[in-house]
Amino acid sequence: MSDRPEPAASGGQTARTAPAAAPRSRSRLFIERRRPDSVRSNPNAHWYVVATVCIGAFMGQLDASIVTLAFPTLQRDFHASLAAVEWVSLSYLLVLISSVIAVGRMSDMVGRKLVYVWGFLLFGLASLGCGLAPSLAVLVLMRMVQALGAAMLQSNSIALISTSTPPAHLGKALGVQGAAQALGLALGPTVGGLLLALGTWRLIFMVNVPVSVIGFASGWYLLPRSRNLAARVPLDWAGLAMFVPAISGLLLFLSLGSRDGFLHPTVFPILLIAVALVIAFVGHERRFRGTPLMDLALFGNRTYRNCVLGGLIAFLVMFGVMFVVPFLLEDARHTSPASAGLLLTVLPLMLGIVAPFAGRIADRVGPRTLKVAGMACVAAGTGLMAARGGVSMPALLTGLTLSGIGLGAFIPANNSSFMASVRPQQAGAASGMINLARGLGTSLGVALTGLVLGAVEGKLTPPEPASVEDGFSAACAMLAGLAFVGALLSAQRSPVVDHFEPAPAESSPRPGRPGGS
Repeated sequence: MSDRPEPAASGGQTARTAPAAAPRSRSRLFIERRRPDSVRSNPNAHWYVVATVCIGAFMGQLDASIVTLAFPTLQRDFHASLAAVEWVSLSYLLVLISSVIAVGRMSDMVGRKLVYVWGFLLFGLASLGCGLAPSLAVLVLMRMVQALGAAMLQSNSIALISTSTPPAHLGKALGVQGAAQALGLALGPTVGGLLLALGTWRLIFMVNVPVSVIGFASGWYLLPRSRNLAARVPLDWAGLAMFVPAISGLLLFLSLGSRDGFLHPTVFPILLIAVALVIAFVGHERRFRGTPLMDLALFGNRTYRNCVLGGLIAFLVMFGVMFVVPFLLEDARHTSPASAGLLLTVLPLMLGIVAPFAGRIADRVGPRTLKVAGMACVAAGTGLMAARGGVSMPALLTGLTLSGIGLGAFIPANNSSFMASVRPQQAGAASGMINLARGLGTSLGVALTGLVLGAVEGKLTPPEPASVEDGFSAACAMLAGLAFVGALLSAQRSPVVDHFEPAPAESSPRPGRPGGS
């Protein structure tokens, strides 16, 4: 992972060039560009990679948290129902989560830098299409394209950092990336409210366009060319054909079930179909003789398995808390939505503050200690809020603070441990897997806390403050229990081999490929 100066292509070195028959335009647009010598020879060049990735991390989380604020405005402008408007978010989530593994797998073959920079361009163009959408149908379609661009970014973000950062700085680098995500998540409601106040809902999409241009230019000039790529083989199209509807079905079940009831006659069959597709997908991947879409053998690695489960639990708890707290504040405490949103930023704000420092500590003492301590802190914070006295404002603030600190300690350490458990040729697919776990955790957090809250508070409209408090406590107790399970998983010892050894010079040839890298 060292970022040594690139030797000239002479003598025994093989220069990275396009095949002779390739047209010049293709060599410029679809071949990864060599970084300027001044960047490549800089001993801090890996921080340029981190900064570029942080642009995408910040923009992605800002966009995710900003769109829901526009739902009432979209309803009025398009004269649509809330169920129809919800597809602006649901369609984005379905495409993003169902495609991120396949995009990561493709990135491992064609180049992570190439896919990442074109992801910025696609995201920016789709954001422009969203801002100019003349109808709700066009807006939903553009959101789906935007989600594909986001998948190209997310499936490579952690992989780019892990394959270009020296091992001694990897935890800190992933902590900085986690802080950028937390900052985008925290600022989303504030920025969204400001943009809606300044103009129409179209501004919340237009703001992505200049950021995407900056990200594209930064990635084109500052990101290193890809190393240790997997050999180009046909994509597992049969596996993809089963995986996409399986994941989409699970997400649809969680989304529609939280609204209409999970046993609703039009909802429960979606779960049965999704489960059948998951079983078929697992059977296909085990029998597939080529390169599978998802290497299930990796789940035999305890570190890999526990990191995936830990990441899912972390985001389940985080978004579960962020979902359930506003109900307590607005329905039981009669707090204004603006004040509730401001109070809720305590969690992502603390995550963003702690993550870079936690990453630095993980580089020195190892990720396991930070993972256990972080999840234990999350369990303490949610446990405090679950106590009957946790509904008081001081206890709530303390619980949110502890949860944010714990997540800030856990997430970068978990990502570092996870990426060290796979080989460089699998970095893109692994990065896609951790983002898949994040997406599923987000959906499960909202669905499960909503289910517990609704079951306890009853059917009264508006609900009684006491029943809301009971439902809040029950939901937080569930989240505390899950965080405790995450701490136990993190405490398990397992041998970890750091596969991210220093990369060869930037002009060394790619394995299994003609020409150089």
